Amino acid sequence: MRSILLAALGAFVLSAAPASAQTAPETALAPNIGGRVAPAPDGGLSFGWPGVYFEGRFSGTSVTVAVETGSEHLAVSIDGQVRAELRKPGLARLTFDHLSPGEHVVRLDKLTESHTGSARFIGFFVGPEGRPLRPVARPRRIEFIGDSYTVAYGVRSTRFACTEQEVHDLTDTSQSFAPILAGRLNADYRIIAFSGRGVVRNYSGLAPGEPLPVLYPRLIPGQAEPRVDPADPWKPDLIVVGLGTNDFSTPLKAGEAWRDEADLRADYRDSYVAFVAALARRDPQARFLLLAGDTFADDVEQVARRLNGLATPVRVTGMERTACHAHPSAADERMMADLLEKAVQGLK
Repeated sequence: MRSILLAALGAFVLSAAPASAQTAPETALAPNIGGRVAPAPDGGLSFGWPGVYFEGRFSGTSVTVAVETGSEHLAVSIDGQVRAELRKPGLARLTFDHLSPGEHVVRLDKLTESHTGSARFIGFFVGPEGRPLRPVARPRRIEFIGDSYTVAYGVRSTRFACTEQEVHDLTDTSQSFAPILAGRLNADYRIIAFSGRGVVRNYSGLAPGEPLPVLYPRLIPGQAEPRVDPADPWKPDLIVVGLGTNDFSTPLKAGEAWRDEADLRADYRDSYVAFVAALARRDPQARFLLLAGDTFADDVEQVARRLNGLATPVRVTGMERTACHAHPSAADERMMADLLEKAVQGLK
């Protein structure tokens, strides 16, 4: 588990000084942004979807990270090593000093999932002794669309029973199969995932009429506006969709929109085909992998067949599910990354 404190206090200086305390001029780094963001009214960039990250490259021995955390837990790393976790709400300004001379990459990762609100990225900054470098750029792009399995819900827990606060605190999307796979493929990524949501039905029938495809166009998941700009330059090479667990994990209740399970499954298949087909029209360059659990694998295979070779189903079975509320463990997340990596290798 990552530590909130520094592994080696001599490696840098951590400060929470307000901007007014800064006397030396600073230069902002141009960030590489993984995930959806929206301009914040008070400056910077708001972000709310799981797994959003920011990266900056620079040459020098010091860098400052400025962020307003909201209710999120965020990790700061330099050159791939986690240096701090931010777990308290509010404005944080962290200065990392005494880095070795030369080029470095600073990164901020969103770990937790919150269904309302957002955090705000203010920037990465170097002082007069530092030099901004061209942002990180990777040769591939992957978009992940899913639910709590994609989010890595409560993955830091080793027990089933978790309070709502524990679920929040023990969720760590950096341990999801999504960033694991992206790292193996040297790809930038976006995660558009929301725990408890399905293709047409949400867990236990909650929030009717707002399954994941309805939330998908939002820049901030808990806000209906703003929405994704149709001219968004993000063009993924691969889109991985993992939806269906919440459609079928609980029995239908009286008053829901489907007569019976057969009706629900037919609606699921039709709506899933329409959702992926719409994504394909937007991103004709992308290939699709569709994750399928045991209880709906046959439905996903039918969806893939109806998409005429556009999508490949990837069946997931045999998970230990020892995290909060029987969710995938860290080992399960790595196993799903293994299955997806094998599937990517089989794409023509």
